[in-house]
Amino acid sequence: MKYSSELITWSSTFSCGIKLIDGQHKEFITLVNEMFCHATGNEEQEHEYFSKVIKKAVHHIKVHFATEEKIMRTIHYPGYAEHKRDHDSFVFEILGNIRDYETEKHYTLYSFTKYLKEWILSHIGVMDKQYFLYLKKMVVARKAGGRSRDVSADIA
Repeated sequence: MKYSSELITWSSTFSCGIKLIDGQHKEFITLVNEMFCHATGNEEQEHEYFSKVIKKAVHHIKVHFATEEKIMRTIHYPGYAEHKRDHDSFVFEILGNIRDYETEKHYTLYSFTKYLKEWILSHIGVMDKQYFLYLKKMVVARKAGGRSRDVSADIA
């Protein structure tokens, strides 16, 4: 039982123009796609796989959110508090989903992975796009003001 129709394909619409963030988003999309490929319907195999991959996924999420939040603080993004709340809410929800999956409360690897996919696509497509646009406006404003140094250099 493969869910190839659920796979996420990276496209330029996800790109923010910051190599570090784009790379992290690509890694997370790859991880979610791999999880879909392991959603076979065989509970024993899925649980074994899940046990191996979930720590990697949580680590990736923590690193990525910390990176994004640092960028937002650096550029004084006015939507930072709301964005951080969305990150925190996701972490809280994902930890609950992990507990449900690990305690076999009829939560499948497919359901877990589908939730990740939907959150990623909506978060990148809406929330992240807002701060990407803000950052681009800052870069343009700095260049127009004679300060040609790219603010993205402050982030790395």
